[in-house]
Amino acid sequence: MTDAKFNPKSVDGTNSHGAEKSRQEKASTVEIAPPPNGIEPDTELTLEEAEQARKRYLLTRFWISARGYWGRGGDRLAWPCSIGLLTLIGINVGFQYGINVWNRAIFDAIEQHNARTVYFLSAVFLPLVLGTIVLVVVQVSLRMAIQRRWRCWLTTAVIARWLANGRYYQLNLIGGDHKNPEARVAEDLRIATESPVDFIAGVISAFLSASTFIVVLWTIGGALSLTIAGSTVTVPAFLVITAVLYAAITSSSMAVIGRHFVHVSEVKNQAEAEFRYTLTHVRENGESIALLGGEEEERNDVEKTFAKVLRQWALLARQHMRTALVSQGSSLFAPVVPVLLCAPKFLEGSMTLGQVMQAASAFAIVQSAFGWLVDNYPRLADWNACARRIASLMMSLDGLERAEQSNALGRIKRGETEGDTMLSLNDLSVSLDDGTAVVKETQVAIEPGERVLVAGESGSGKSTLVRAIAGLWPWGDGSVNFHAERRLFMLPQRPYIPSGTLRRAVAYPRAADSWTLDEIKAALEKVGLDYLNDKIEDDAPWDQTLSGGEKQRLAFARLLLHTPDIIVLDEATSALDEKSQDKMMEMLIYELPKVTIISVAHRAELEAFHSRKITLERREGGAKLVSDIDLVQRKRKRNLLLRLLENRRSPPKGRTTSSNAALPQNRN
Repeated sequence: MTDAKFNPKSVDGTNSHGAEKSRQEKASTVEIAPPPNGIEPDTELTLEEAEQARKRYLLTRFWISARGYWGRGGDRLAWPCSIGLLTLIGINVGFQYGINVWNRAIFDAIEQHNARTVYFLSAVFLPLVLGTIVLVVVQVSLRMAIQRRWRCWLTTAVIARWLANGRYYQLNLIGGDHKNPEARVAEDLRIATESPVDFIAGVISAFLSASTFIVVLWTIGGALSLTIAGSTVTVPAFLVITAVLYAAITSSSMAVIGRHFVHVSEVKNQAEAEFRYTLTHVRENGESIALLGGEEEERNDVEKTFAKVLRQWALLARQHMRTALVSQGSSLFAPVVPVLLCAPKFLEGSMTLGQVMQAASAFAIVQSAFGWLVDNYPRLADWNACARRIASLMMSLDGLERAEQSNALGRIKRGETEGDTMLSLNDLSVSLDDGTAVVKETQVAIEPGERVLVAGESGSGKSTLVRAIAGLWPWGDGSVNFHAERRLFMLPQRPYIPSGTLRRAVAYPRAADSWTLDEIKAALEKVGLDYLNDKIEDDAPWDQTLSGGEKQRLAFARLLLHTPDIIVLDEATSALDEKSQDKMMEMLIYELPKVTIISVAHRAELEAFHSRKITLERREGGAKLVSDIDLVQRKRKRNLLLRLLENRRSPPKGRTTSSNAALPQNRN
């Protein structure tokens, strides 16, 4: 969660509705089609059959989005590059045929001891080779350009959907197969877009090669007559039949031996992702682990996840060994089989040496074309697994997007308040994505300048209510309304510190140069971080360098720069001691005297800095608002607060705010 969530106006004055429209327009440039309708499982299927059906649909779901690269909203170079690649493949097959014919001519010339022809063909060979090399290089360049641009286009589409409307956060709140989304986008999507281009290019090349050189085998080989037990048996197109049978045997053997390849690859990829996540988790929480001395426990956890990776790699290695057995055996037999088949005709003089060598070369090319599955089955299985993983993430995003457009689960409405009211919650109920209520029927109106403390025991739904106010929690009923001309800023318990310079961290989420260096230094000085002024332009891992208290102070410095109208503090001073907390709150009220504050906190001391307290109580069926009272400032802070709050607005009619009041007034 970031520190800021601007609604309905951002800090730079841009209306959030317009910004949302802009984000949607940007996303539409990479994926026009809406998410497909949800697929309900057939109740008559067994669990295993339903899982198989789901996996089959995952590949369909991947292509629904991926094929958009060649659609109206896709890349403008998609079709030119694709057509160019197909053209190069065809020309390259032509050069292969040329080399095959050259192969026949050179051996015929050698057999005839024709030196002049041998020298001429030697000179011709160089242009053929150079042309083939140039074609292959250009083909590789064009193929990788398609892969790069397709990956860029689809990654942009997925990231746009992932980051839209807080879905990257909401994925943590719902069930589904979308663990480690960052690994799916970074690694699985790369393989899912690279491999199909290789496969399609390989299939087309194999088809053209097989078609061309089957004709060569048919022409050269003709029929083979064999005498068996005194009878003559004639086999027409014997080289073609042999090539097809040979390829069928190897391909079917590969399909049988590698039938579990896809599942093993999928589980291996998931284990790798979990291992990366474990290592990242250790790095991100290094300070806490070091302070607690938890290295041994973390090492056990890392070793446990790595052991799972090794087990899956061992299973995958067995699959590779089996497929290598077929692949290697096929590659060794392929060059020998045609020579043995042509030997009888050569020995009887009906075939020349050149024809034998041309047939051997053509047989090898046909066998290579037909054996494409044998050579690429492991990669095909890996692509299958990766495409399913990225499709699983897409389906989870589909569900969130459909939920945004549907009222089936109930969604919290967001609108504008009437009059001067800064924020109002109208019959607000917050629920989980399965409909379970967390907070029920909350009715609150907050006026300009009020400082409201939200209290309640742990688990009563305070933070959930704050997320609903910020727009991060979409499920529920009722509405959250903001003043149309005001800006909201959130400070979570653990402030987000982006990578880069300290100046960027203070200015976030605006650009680092949005304020002058002196303004940044002044903000740091007011929150007690002036000792960092000399390091403002230093690019360092500040998220790891700053303590929890320093991060929270830095978040308050952001408030001073952005000067919002409404501030939501979610345990934003929990890492500070009481004295530092008091100074921070006093500074905030002094610097931003007219700001409206909504605080979620457990410390009773914070009541002194708030004018109103609402209490949530956990109950069966969802937490409810049980009290709404005006707070009487604590005596030890009264004089200070009266001095700080001179500019505070007049209280609404009927509100008890007199400093002589002995008891808080219950608003219920």
